[in-house]
Amino acid sequence: MEDEQPYRTAYHFQPPNNWMNDPNGPMYYKGVYHLFYQYNPKGPVFGNMAWAHSVSYNLVDWIHLDIALNPTDPDIDINGCWSGSTTHLPNDKLAILYTGRDSKKHQVQNLATPKNPSDPFLREWAKSPLNPIISPSPDFDPKEFRDPTTAWLGPDKIWRIVIGAKMGNGKWAGLLFKSSDFENWTRSTKSPFSKLFENNDLILECPDFFPVGINGSDGDNNYMNNNDQYNYEKMKKKYALKVSFLDNKHDYYVLGQYCPETEEFNPESEVIDLRLDYGKFYASKSFYDHEQKRRVIWGWIMESDNDVDANVRGWSGLQSFPRTIVLSESGKQLIQWPIEEIEKLRRDEKVSLQNKELHSDSIFEISGITASQVDIEVSFEIEVSELEEAELINPSWINPQLLCNEKNSSVKGIFGPFGLKVLASNDLSEQTSIFFHIFKTNETEKKFKILMCSDQSRSSLRDGVDKHIYGTFLDLDPCQEKITLRILIDHSIVESFGGEGRSVITARVYPKLAINKGSHLYAFNNGTKSVKISNLNAWSMKNAQFESRIGQENF
Repeated sequence: MEDEQPYRTAYHFQPPNNWMNDPNGPMYYKGVYHLFYQYNPKGPVFGNMAWAHSVSYNLVDWIHLDIALNPTDPDIDINGCWSGSTTHLPNDKLAILYTGRDSKKHQVQNLATPKNPSDPFLREWAKSPLNPIISPSPDFDPKEFRDPTTAWLGPDKIWRIVIGAKMGNGKWAGLLFKSSDFENWTRSTKSPFSKLFENNDLILECPDFFPVGINGSDGDNNYMNNNDQYNYEKMKKKYALKVSFLDNKHDYYVLGQYCPETEEFNPESEVIDLRLDYGKFYASKSFYDHEQKRRVIWGWIMESDNDVDANVRGWSGLQSFPRTIVLSESGKQLIQWPIEEIEKLRRDEKVSLQNKELHSDSIFEISGITASQVDIEVSFEIEVSELEEAELINPSWINPQLLCNEKNSSVKGIFGPFGLKVLASNDLSEQTSIFFHIFKTNETEKKFKILMCSDQSRSSLRDGVDKHIYGTFLDLDPCQEKITLRILIDHSIVESFGGEGRSVITARVYPKLAINKGSHLYAFNNGTKSVKISNLNAWSMKNAQFESRIGQENF
């Protein structure tokens, strides 16, 4: 059976069948984690959008429930229940805000609430008789108005949300709406994000706005309710605005300070300067986990083949493994890391290596594990005195993805490429290489740039699948730190976390040979200078539990 579905994952979230895309409204309620998501109940390709619903006690094992929201009403959502958010209201109440596509194909915003709030599984939801609670205005395109954020409560006790809209001038904007009762909403004359998109023609989707600090407990939305003027130096907290751009299917974010009294957000960068993930990762959604005092984020990992393949498989799409998200110590970027619950899936047997020298042109297999289903952590160490011999970076090399294409895993350098070859066949005709390459920035100072790449160019002998090479620069000083890499490998997904989560690259791969027991894992160094594996730990992973108990009461 495994060989019939070699690309289905073992511990990443997927519904039993059919199409899935955006995560919607994740939350923790009465001891239960909830994940809603865009779902096509009629097939494995996009269409017939509904809100599917699954629950978990640990964010690892899941129970699939009945669909929470179906398209039923010509006036609000007959052409789809599209993405949105959940919000915790006072007195333990909950609300879903979602975009509906009506009979005119206009996008409107709708409200739904639990029929039975005492049910921790929240199996039934009622659409408000007031829907649509927000309709398009004449100054923006009624067919391009979607994806309300989780709401936050300002010091004036007024709720706020942001919705993406295509304005009359063709530009997209993040519009701010306010409400005192969560039913009657008015558009604010001022949006804290208006200037961010003035020169942007990209289609804005799935905005997310939240506080973030260097500790997970700093990410509570209630932080927004305080009148204090927080600044990074004093409180080690900032706000993050995340947006998804449909044109390139990437998720970007900006950090800054937000003042709800004046509705001002002071960004520290441009909206396309920072990405959450430099591979396949889109339409992400975060929530604050009050139980564990952390902010958790998911992203939709789409397929890299085509609809014909999806119809053969009977399913399409999966979710990234849930990640914690915090502010870096420097305050300059977000740090992502798999939630600690993943460790419950690690098998008892572990492969470990210490102080293993990787000489020039060396490659060796990391055996004794199930290479198609593994969690691996490795740290590389460079002799600091030798770093002066690193290649000098060309000032024109400002695009790391293009540089990863030019300096791919088979192109010999001085310090690099070195790293891991995953989902590799025995003869290496198939391989996905996650590697680093170290460059110095000038001849006189000890300053370096570390290129991190995920090379899929040889990932599959199949035709018609994505074989991109992804890349980014890793914000790390090799004179002060070891270069670390953690990779979650799960049959057709490879999530790579560099520098303790400072950079993340996610890939979808479809090998023909390197599937199940035919998959191998290698460490390699294709540079002329040696590097050392100071520490490596790898665990074969158990399967997460996915159960379908739709309509049953006894769980």
